Amino acid sequence: MRVLSVVGARPQFVKLAPISSAMAGRVDHVVVHTGQHYDELMSDVFFRDLGIPAPDVNLAVGSGKHGAQTGAMLAGLEPVFEEYRPDWVLVYGDTNSTIAAALAAVKLHLPLAHLESGLRSFNRRMPEEHNRVLTDHAADLLLAPTEVAMKHLADEGLADRSVLVGDVMTDVLFRVRDSALAENPAAPHGLTAGEYYVATIHRPDNTDDAPRLERIVAGLAALDRPVLLLAHPRLVAAAANAGVSLDRGSIVLTSPLAYPDLVRAVSGSRGVVTDSGGLQKEAFLLRVPCTTVRPETEWVETVELGWNVLVGADVDRLAEAVERARPLDTDAAPYGDGSAAERVVDVLIERAIGS
Repeated sequence: MRVLSVVGARPQFVKLAPISSAMAGRVDHVVVHTGQHYDELMSDVFFRDLGIPAPDVNLAVGSGKHGAQTGAMLAGLEPVFEEYRPDWVLVYGDTNSTIAAALAAVKLHLPLAHLESGLRSFNRRMPEEHNRVLTDHAADLLLAPTEVAMKHLADEGLADRSVLVGDVMTDVLFRVRDSALAENPAAPHGLTAGEYYVATIHRPDNTDDAPRLERIVAGLAALDRPVLLLAHPRLVAAAANAGVSLDRGSIVLTSPLAYPDLVRAVSGSRGVVTDSGGLQKEAFLLRVPCTTVRPETEWVETVELGWNVLVGADVDRLAEAVERARPLDTDAAPYGDGSAAERVVDVLIERAIGS
């Protein structure tokens, strides 16, 4: 059996790592990189640090507006799919790479499986929400990470195509956490463990509204401890265009980190401030309090268990939320036991067309 994985952005590389390991020796696995994230820190380093084999195909699409980028991916993927004719096209998450691969597979009548199905923010302004909903409704197999995701899929009439497998990012995070902390437990940038925050801001609703961006950055700068701000290229460009200074007050400005370094930095921090879906969950798994600069989250379990606080329109509440008391400890495991990737491969083999 042949499975063709399509990835293109940082969170997808992380999800690919355990899948790639689980497929070894069981199926013929072809990896296609769209090139959505293409510089070393956002792409190459993840393959190297997570032990993922080099992609079989790299479309090198690069950045661009949603329509142009998605269209270029669609045009590039069709001949690749025709060449390899996989038994499954496996897509990950909710990026433009996800929806482009889903469309290409459907048009060529290739079986489509969607990993991380059923997540919903119910915010139709988010491009990711459109990507994930459209992909779920196009896919033949929906691989859901949580019971909440399964409920969303059932509510949309997709229960018969859905399978609960757990969260593959939990698999890789547990593996990387243990090795990263054993290798070098020191806090980054000379900071003191437990006495700094880690922050990432990149979503358009936060970066493309200049007054809101200024309020967010001012809030980070005013926090009671150093803030390691991992500056995504979108944030750097938006701040420069808006005349917003990122390097001020409590902020310690740095580039995005390689995944093991990110896990190490978050593990040693007092808290996380982010608008990233993946980092909210990673913070919870590492039992680090998170403040999410969005009015909603796909990972509702993190909020329900008290480890995540949402700050939407009222970003002036940022300091109050970030500097709150640590939540009560919990042994809840809503994202699985670290064996999701093996279950994914089992299901793909069991449900292959013609098996």
